[in-house]
Amino acid sequence: MLPTAALLGLSPATARDGDTAQELGARASSRRRSRSAEQFGGAMPSAPSAERLAPSMFVLTALVYPAVLALLCAGAGLLVDRISGRFLPGALLPVVGAAALIAASQLSTYAWPVAEATPYLLVALAIAGFVLARRRVRALAPRWRAWRWQLLAVVLAYVVALAPVLFAGRPTFSSYMELTDSAVHMIGAYFLINHGQHYTHLDLSNSIGRVINAYYDTSYPSGSDTLFGGSALLLRIPLIWAFQPFNAFMLATAAGPVWLLLRRMGLDGAWAAVGALSTTVSALVYGYELVGSVKEITALAMILTLGVLVVLHRRWLRGPPTAGLPFALVVAAGVSALGVGFGAWVLAAVAVLAALLIDGVLAGRQGVGRSLALVGSVAIAALVCAWPTWIDFSGSLRVTKNIAVTSNAGNLYTPLRTLQVLGTWLSASYQILPRAGGLELTYALAAVTAIACVLGAVHVIRSRQLPLAGWVALMLVVWLALTEHTTTWIDAKTLMLSSPVVVLLAWGGVAALRAASLCRALAPAALLLAFALAGGVAVSDAMQYHSSNLAPTARYDELASINTRFAGRGPALFTDFDEYALYELRGLDVGGVDFTYPPTALAGLANGHGGQIDLDRIPPADLTAYPLIVMRRDPSASRPPSAYSLAWQGTYYQVWARRGGAAAAITHVVLSGTSPMRCASVRRLAQLAIADRAQLVAAGAPELVRVSLLGSHHPAGWTRGLVGLVMNGAGRLSASFEVARAGVWDVWLQGEIMRAVRVSVDGRQLGSIGGQLGGDLHNPNTMTPLRVQLSAGRHLLSIARGGADLAPGDGGSALLEHVFLTPAGAAGEQRLRVEPAARWRSLCGHAYDWVEVVPVA
Repeated sequence: MLPTAALLGLSPATARDGDTAQELGARASSRRRSRSAEQFGGAMPSAPSAERLAPSMFVLTALVYPAVLALLCAGAGLLVDRISGRFLPGALLPVVGAAALIAASQLSTYAWPVAEATPYLLVALAIAGFVLARRRVRALAPRWRAWRWQLLAVVLAYVVALAPVLFAGRPTFSSYMELTDSAVHMIGAYFLINHGQHYTHLDLSNSIGRVINAYYDTSYPSGSDTLFGGSALLLRIPLIWAFQPFNAFMLATAAGPVWLLLRRMGLDGAWAAVGALSTTVSALVYGYELVGSVKEITALAMILTLGVLVVLHRRWLRGPPTAGLPFALVVAAGVSALGVGFGAWVLAAVAVLAALLIDGVLAGRQGVGRSLALVGSVAIAALVCAWPTWIDFSGSLRVTKNIAVTSNAGNLYTPLRTLQVLGTWLSASYQILPRAGGLELTYALAAVTAIACVLGAVHVIRSRQLPLAGWVALMLVVWLALTEHTTTWIDAKTLMLSSPVVVLLAWGGVAALRAASLCRALAPAALLLAFALAGGVAVSDAMQYHSSNLAPTARYDELASINTRFAGRGPALFTDFDEYALYELRGLDVGGVDFTYPPTALAGLANGHGGQIDLDRIPPADLTAYPLIVMRRDPSASRPPSAYSLAWQGTYYQVWARRGGAAAAITHVVLSGTSPMRCASVRRLAQLAIADRAQLVAAGAPELVRVSLLGSHHPAGWTRGLVGLVMNGAGRLSASFEVARAGVWDVWLQGEIMRAVRVSVDGRQLGSIGGQLGGDLHNPNTMTPLRVQLSAGRHLLSIARGGADLAPGDGGSALLEHVFLTPAGAAGEQRLRVEPAARWRSLCGHAYDWVEVVPVA
């Protein structure tokens, strides 16, 4: 495992968590460079294009990892079942097992010296469960046909939840940059397993240390992170690629409790399987899973399991004290994953169980002593298993209150609609209203679901399922109460956590019609209602799948290679707005000026979360703390100050290293890059240089040929957005441009393009560009260039977007902001010009990006 100091950029170390990114070597260069250019950083060779991650990584993360996680959870579930009296149904074992593993990982990371043993502790618990429950395993195996439908529901829930990644066929994660909290969970999971809940050594000067401190050292809930990190690092796979499979797995485990609740309502076989699937992946839940809301997804499985334990109360309320262990573990896991706010849902279950327990005591079915022993054992187990949360209860409560009252709506443009709790939302995102036609159909399906809920409620009460009815009623009370007293952000989370309960009740309406189908006239009605419920969810999920933006695999592969190559040589300043770099560059003590937590020394220069990043705005003296600068490869952007030389270049990124002993520039003057510099301006800088015995260094302006999109021909449906041209649907853009000389040129596109577009010049197809996203409209994403041989004169550029297909993200981002050309190779690189102060006139009349006054070494 990576040592603490190396993670925070305090000492050289190169260990990683099993990343398989191929290192990108630099091509040899035979170009000559002048002595002065070498002194101030001449051009370095480029690395070959980043290779796509091997298919084995996709198989490992999307298929092998969830299978291993399932075995871990099943084994732990069997162990809990054995201890508690063997009453848990098979469909509940994975969720209860996950709860046990969360408790174990929370305790092992709290005892931070043994945190690195967490993955092996999870394995030990699973093995113990399989060994102690081997008779039950042998008994269940031959009966697989009896539970094939419930297993099918769980597997299909996983496939639907991970569909964008599965059908992309590459390691990635969905809804890229919609909610960058997932970046926090990645770096947090890595940190907790490597170093435990021990924060006194954190370096708080840069972003990575500040993020860990701001979240996890303030009692932020980490239950899902410790299970995620412990299970993924067991296989030594990159957490960035295991994150979405973990979310999909945790959501799929919720299908087991839903199945059992539907069985109690009277559905079975294929009916229960379809109902469990559509309830588990209802539209709002699916949307939250796509954006990686790992805390809420984990808590959802626990909430539904509490409902099942209420329904199964006869199996354990009258049992020995150990019979309450599953309930205690689920409570502890929910509190660890979501925080003390999970107590609202615990109270709903406890209220029903307390009524049942009191009724049993009053009726003489259960002794007072046994009841008190059971309650006491549950309380003690819940306290111990969530000890890291309870030990700092005031801090946990403060975090919950801060989240509950925040005015920050996160990634929500407007508050969610109450209508969304009904499971259907015919829109590309849960954040926006359905379009005309889709909105009317959404209302119609919502009305059908509401009627089904009424039928389901009547059915549950008439069938004397009073504990279930009480739990559902109190769940709705929790939803309404929290909505009344919290803000937009928590309202949305509460709506999502309540949605499966509402949809579950609607499927109770299907059970009601089936129960009444002894009258053959009602038999088709049950089928039609089931079709409406399942169909509405399926179409809603398909629309979100269609519009999901997938993270760029090759670009993060390249970042991982940079982390390997330069680990321990930080701190590093990261100039791109991409907080997933916190994980990928964890060995460089990385800081990002416009991250949520910028470096403390540069915080005053930040434009806000995700704002435009401009390296020229940072005084050269403030950069002396950063031996490395990692920036996107973008010829339209200024190079770093002259104290830095290009150390490495890949397909997507450049790494600039500060030369040993290089002094910071006395002044750094930013120029237009297009207008010639006047002699009067040069003279003033020369006078300053002479006074300080310094010299002048000028960065040559890049040769850019810009293609005007304003004057281009394109479909009328392609409209100007807040930023750039939005390519709505299929079509072709044509724009002319002119180059002054013949040669080889690189064509650069800037924007956000998920579905591939074809690029041609003068009818010659150069290639296609797709899946290249930056995730931030404030900072145009510069895509990999396409090369073309051109003659001097005018040419015609064509960019074509094809029609719709079923690929994931086909309806994702399609935004074109800029197009420009640069001379290929060395001819297109920025060069430094170094002149003594006495020769200042030689700089007059030329265009530069910037000029510095630099002390003579």
